[in-house]
Amino acid sequence: MVVPQARGQGSAGAPVAFKLRGSPNVQQGVVIGASAAGVQIRIGAQTITLGAPMFESFQMAAPPEYAQGVQAYTAGDLAKALVAIRSVADRYKGLPTDWAQAATSMLGDLYVATNDLPKAETAYAEFKKLYATVAGGAVSTSEVGLARLAIAKKDLPAAKAKLEPIMAEALEDKAIVPNTNKALAYSQAFLVSGQLKEEEGNLPGALEDYLRTVTIFYHDRAAVTTAQQKADALRSRDKDHPVTVP
Repeated sequence: MVVPQARGQGSAGAPVAFKLRGSPNVQQGVVIGASAAGVQIRIGAQTITLGAPMFESFQMAAPPEYAQGVQAYTAGDLAKALVAIRSVADRYKGLPTDWAQAATSMLGDLYVATNDLPKAETAYAEFKKLYATVAGGAVSTSEVGLARLAIAKKDLPAAKAKLEPIMAEALEDKAIVPNTNKALAYSQAFLVSGQLKEEEGNLPGALEDYLRTVTIFYHDRAAVTTAQQKADALRSRDKDHPVTVP
């Protein structure tokens, strides 16, 4: 789950300011919705549909359900989080904003967490289709999601194959820009890798990956919260033989 900070609140039919590629002018309108065909924007009495690649910039505040869903997910209230995030994704998936991209990805994470694996697989596939051309980590995010799904299916080799290239890239990346989609994907990758290593019985390796999310790749606050909880649980599992980082 990638979780950028919400940059405001809005609602269905919220105002948007956008600039099309090749145009010098910033235009104003109201977003009606989004789909694979593009973003539906009402400008005066006219409603137009514009594909996401057509935008040079796109500024729209996140609806309140987004922040509510993130807060509920972080607090472990999966039912509440699912209702809120699904409402955002249903209306705005495909929208070229960080919060819409995060909500679309988070929907798959929530379906995994609630053990609805067929819906999770559909959600991740849709995320990858909608955001495949977005720079800054969309592909990495979808691969982390599919790794999470593979772990739920007990296909640990498949999960490992998806995570290892992302983690290797993260450890070599010396110029991580906070709150970018790639930085957020790195946070999730080490969290999910820790879960994978726990499944394999590699508890020291799991602890190391959880602490990497907490101390190095800390850009996804929900991932950091979960990773810290899991690290604490590992270290308190056996007081006579504590788990330590290798």
